[in-house]
Amino acid sequence: MRDIETEYEKNARVFKAFCDEKRLAILELLRSGEKCACVLIDQMDIGQSSLSYHMKILCESGIVESRQEGKWTHYRLSESGSKYAGELLMKITTPYAEQQPNECCN
Repeated sequence: MRDIETEYEKNARVFKAFCDEKRLAILELLRSGEKCACVLIDQMDIGQSSLSYHMKILCESGIVESRQEGKWTHYRLSESGSKYAGELLMKITTPYAEQQPNECCN
């Protein structure tokens, strides 16, 4: 049972990344390419701690990757994380091709 819970937890992190307007705005900015944290702070007009909070959630989801360069962190969209998120949404919103008989009503 723990493996299923782990999968649910992983999937919840993906959807948590999308459920905030600031994180959606950050994702939109990253669509044009990698951005330094300093650029995101300026463009988003938010503080360092607020950006760090949102970037932690985005990176934990796997949708965003980061790299350190000197004192600044640079962020970019993760191709594999974005693909996983898209496939996940399709998987959980697509009905099963063949429904199992409802055993409680037979």
